[in-house]
Amino acid sequence: MATSAAAGLPTQVVSAASTNTNASTTSSNTTLASNFQTFLTLLTTQLQNQNPMDPLDTNQFTQQLVQFAQVEQQLKQNDQLTKLIDIQKTTQATQALNFVGSKVVVDGTTAGLKGTATWNLTSPKDVDAVVNVINKNGQTVYTGNYSIKAGKNDFVWDGKGNDGIQWPDGDYKIQVVAKDSSGASVTVDADSQGIVDSVDLTATPPLLSIGTKTFTVDQVKRIVSGNKT
Repeated sequence: MATSAAAGLPTQVVSAASTNTNASTTSSNTTLASNFQTFLTLLTTQLQNQNPMDPLDTNQFTQQLVQFAQVEQQLKQNDQLTKLIDIQKTTQATQALNFVGSKVVVDGTTAGLKGTATWNLTSPKDVDAVVNVINKNGQTVYTGNYSIKAGKNDFVWDGKGNDGIQWPDGDYKIQVVAKDSSGASVTVDADSQGIVDSVDLTATPPLLSIGTKTFTVDQVKRIVSGNKT
């Protein structure tokens, strides 16, 4: 009996099933089930018609079954991962939409000027500070002297330079040089602040639009007062 040729068929079936793992999960599962049934039919036929004087190697069939089980497990894992990713995307979208209309503080010293630009300045103590506003070309467009209290402080710039000229909307960076009453330098942390006016759900992850800039949800440090404006 042509034992080697018959034994080679199941191997080809397994190879076909492995190749189909690159297709969609549904079609892959269907193909795997079909191939598995074909494999069992071939196996049963071979066992029924094997040469008693030269029986087939059962270890080979065991290996074939193990391979089928491994492929099936991979397909199930891929299906579960796809579902988890879809759930995560839905959660991110829902979370992002909840920010619309909220005033938030986000990472970064660059804020978008849209009529006004707002930063949140956090100082460990009362300080006297020089606040510089710098445009995207590195040009200082505004400089002012301010007394900053310990804790969190809002700094709102109306977009006007020291000469009174209105600067165009766009991205501007803040720089704070502060000293305490003894003249020692003090680090004042600066973060951008603004109202989330829209969310781009086509992006992954979703992007929050604040003025002229966009941020991801994980860049939001806090919602100011927890209120929506």
